[in-house]
Amino acid sequence: MKELPIGISTFSKIIEKDYIYVDKTQAIYEMVKTGETYFLSRPRRFGKSLLVSTLKELFKGNKELFKNLYIYNKWDWNEKYPIIHLDFGDIACETPEILKLSLEEVVMEIAEEYNIILKKKLLNTKFSELIKKIHEKTDKKVVVLIDEYDMAIIDSIENIEIAKQNRDILSGFYRVLKAKDEYLRFIFLTGVSKFSKTSIFSGLNNLNDITLNKNFSCICGYTHQELKDNFKEYLNLLKDDLSLTSSEVLDKINFWYDGYSWDGENKVYNPFSTLKLFNSYEFSDYWFDTGTPDFLIKVLKKSNDYSAVLKPIIIKQSRLNTFDYNNLDPITLFFQTGYLTITEKIIINDVIHYKLEFPNFEVESSLLDHLIDLNLSEKKIGERKEKIISQIEKLDNESFQKEMKAFLARIPGRIHIEQEYYYQSIYLAWLYALGFETEGESPTNIDYTDMILKEEDFIVIAEFKFSKIRETTNQPIKSFDKMLNEALNQIKSKKYHEKYFDEKIIAIAIAFAGKQLQTQITTIE
Repeated sequence: MKELPIGISTFSKIIEKDYIYVDKTQAIYEMVKTGETYFLSRPRRFGKSLLVSTLKELFKGNKELFKNLYIYNKWDWNEKYPIIHLDFGDIACETPEILKLSLEEVVMEIAEEYNIILKKKLLNTKFSELIKKIHEKTDKKVVVLIDEYDMAIIDSIENIEIAKQNRDILSGFYRVLKAKDEYLRFIFLTGVSKFSKTSIFSGLNNLNDITLNKNFSCICGYTHQELKDNFKEYLNLLKDDLSLTSSEVLDKINFWYDGYSWDGENKVYNPFSTLKLFNSYEFSDYWFDTGTPDFLIKVLKKSNDYSAVLKPIIIKQSRLNTFDYNNLDPITLFFQTGYLTITEKIIINDVIHYKLEFPNFEVESSLLDHLIDLNLSEKKIGERKEKIISQIEKLDNESFQKEMKAFLARIPGRIHIEQEYYYQSIYLAWLYALGFETEGESPTNIDYTDMILKEEDFIVIAEFKFSKIRETTNQPIKSFDKMLNEALNQIKSKKYHEKYFDEKIIAIAIAFAGKQLQTQITTIE
């Protein structure tokens, strides 16, 4: 079984070490065949760097790396091109002075690689001289690949003055590419954001922005078919580990990590979260937890428009194409950074509009965790937690059931899935957000418990049950009483409580049918 390429964005390493590689070379071939200057925006950890690395090896003519891939028999491997590869993930940019110095160092390193002596003194003229002299020395046009072109601005977004100065430096630097077009074979830039044409893109107005292009909507991320074709062994292991059917495990992965779309039709799974899932066999907020910038939450909290992020919204396409740090638009910001996605393309009066929503459960639940009751203080959130603790400890089933129902009512219908694991997942996320120590699928020597909640004075063992609704009566096929009894009997018969023999044990049965629920609380001696 091939290894998972977690954290590996170097194409040659993935191929040479025989990691799983999801073949994106058909889309790459179509892109290179039909144009020469491109820009692609995708969220962080979505495979942009791997895409750039793949292009690098392609233009270098490293044929053997592409064996068994779509492009292998279609590319002219006799043509090899010199490469200028700039990865802003490796370029220091804390201040404008540091950014300028770092860019000069990178330009000089590339010159040294090609045994070229640069005579110009200024950064932009050095870069221009580098391109021309590489072309003259190799007698080949130059390929320029720039990864995370906007990082120097995004990383300084909370300091507008530094962001503006970094923008000015980059705008002049990138303008060189337009001036040296005669020496260039191919240009490809990636980033998170698309800045307005009056700022950084003013010097790159010939770029073909394929961010929302249907033909390249799946160039990053995994499609449903790619998931099934490339991760068969891992799907089987996950299925067995969770005791689910093949269709159920795919549904669960879809629920958690699928849903990203840049055209409203084609959807892809978050590649980072999917790989982490197959590595750990646990569903969790992998992508969201890798560094959601605090400024995103701050922008949303300050904005009067935050409610729009929490429900479907229809906006003009033009609103998605620009990023203005002087006046941050939370909708544009959350789309470009991956917290909203396109679910439908709509034409209104001959103008393209898009419907935006959360892509999946990972993003929605995690974001709601951060924004839970925006107007509540930490003190009030703590009070809610204490209220629930009191309800459980006093076996106040009526009050606890009302609390559970109130939360369920707030879950948008568009992400509702009639599966037991769905309810289990949303309540684990909710209780965790409120500060509880929770654990899902906790192992015993016999089976797995649906949920464990640990408090100082007691342990809660919860079991979830689910029934579909009869359309004719709008009542569950299996009665709530029957589901609640089954849940409590399962806790007792499988002796989930025995591993906590010296603790006070409270058992909670939770039964769902659609958006209806009932609970039952009892103690176990």
